[in-house]
Amino acid sequence: MLPKVPLIGKTAVFHTLGFSEHSKYWDLRTELTINVLRSFINDSPPRPLAQLQRMSIKVPEIKGRIWVSRVTMPRPDEDDVRQALFKAIEGLREDGDEKGGFVEPELGPVEAEWVGYRAGATKGSTELRISEEQKYQEMMKEVESPTTVLYFHGGAYYLMDPATHRPTTKKLAKLTKGRCLSIRYRLAPQNPFPAALLDALVSYLTLLYPPPRSLHTPVSPSHIVFAGDSAGGNLSLVLLQTILELRRQDLKITWNGEERDIPLPAGVATCSPWTDITHSSPSCSTNKKFDYLPSLAEANTSERYPPDSIWPSTPPRKNLYAEDAVLCHPLVSPLAAKSWAGSCPLYIETGQELLTDEARHVACKAARQGVKVVYEEFETMPHCFAMVLETLPASRMFFDGWARFINQATMEPGEIVGGGRIVRPKSLEERRVDLEMSSGRSDEEVLGRMRERVRVLSGEVMDLDPVAKL
Repeated sequence: MLPKVPLIGKTAVFHTLGFSEHSKYWDLRTELTINVLRSFINDSPPRPLAQLQRMSIKVPEIKGRIWVSRVTMPRPDEDDVRQALFKAIEGLREDGDEKGGFVEPELGPVEAEWVGYRAGATKGSTELRISEEQKYQEMMKEVESPTTVLYFHGGAYYLMDPATHRPTTKKLAKLTKGRCLSIRYRLAPQNPFPAALLDALVSYLTLLYPPPRSLHTPVSPSHIVFAGDSAGGNLSLVLLQTILELRRQDLKITWNGEERDIPLPAGVATCSPWTDITHSSPSCSTNKKFDYLPSLAEANTSERYPPDSIWPSTPPRKNLYAEDAVLCHPLVSPLAAKSWAGSCPLYIETGQELLTDEARHVACKAARQGVKVVYEEFETMPHCFAMVLETLPASRMFFDGWARFINQATMEPGEIVGGGRIVRPKSLEERRVDLEMSSGRSDEEVLGRMRERVRVLSGEVMDLDPVAKL
């Protein structure tokens, strides 16, 4: 932090004297936190991807009021789940699109963490030296609700881990009085699309239809909510789109010797979801002043990182997560999804951040198609603000709303009231918005911008529209 002392001092002085534009919206602690975080992310010298990945997945010591039981979900006996995913990918292609465009991932075991709230512990309590099965059993003694949150962590699909998101999953477990299963899906660039999605689908089917020697018993889909932040929000939504497409195709999956249905979960609840991998929305430029996420002005992602053992990929590609040919596919960028009809209820939260426009468009489109959607937008707040600024009243408001939706979806679905609200973080004043009105952009305009952005990212054309940059 020593190199950041001048920045901290300047921020404090400008904020106190009212010279900072953000002093109108943020308290001093918020502005200090965001400016320092922005500086670390944007001003640090480029590091190799493998190093960044290792730094982001360091496993901290388990301390405090949390239960963690580590599990490994075995691969099923058959390959049917993998083939079903490929059918969903093909079924959602635009007419005329070429097949392929991705590397078919292998089917393998999926690691995860059961997380629960350990009410009888103190902040200094350490992890008990007992088996993972015993930890799970102790956790279940404190679970008071049937709610099971299937959680997917954020990190742009190439960073982070369930361990980094334990504060979030612990808080959700506490507020819902249920439990979270946090998934260690495979990370890019080593494992590009659709490896993470395959792991997500395997984890859901394992919850529904556990193989022998699993710690948990079968979980009803009416008690499961997919949840995630940022890239994990993307994964939650594309897993839902996968299930919707498999149901449209009337497909069942042979799973450990039995033919199984693929039911919808009770709900999907996302925090700052990344729904457009191409970064084509206007807010990627217009909301930069409120966000700490980097503004990726250069078109060629491969030039941003020093070469190392995992990047550039083999064969080379421009995007860390997916090939250019599928960047606009609904299972990569759910902003491009044509239909949310028949979906379970959705909760979508965003700040006034780079990703706001895409989140709002998905919420409005789903609502117009008859889906019950709860949309919350917090003015002047950055990406995943409640996880970064935990003490803000607006952060507590968000977590309460997130947990309330999850509990309503699993226990009182009839109590969910669809609609949108925009919240002022300082006063917590809110105004309602009609989600069935247009998001301000037509579907054709949204998809057109995405396709143009892909052409820029691929190097086919120059980027002449700065608003389309992230």
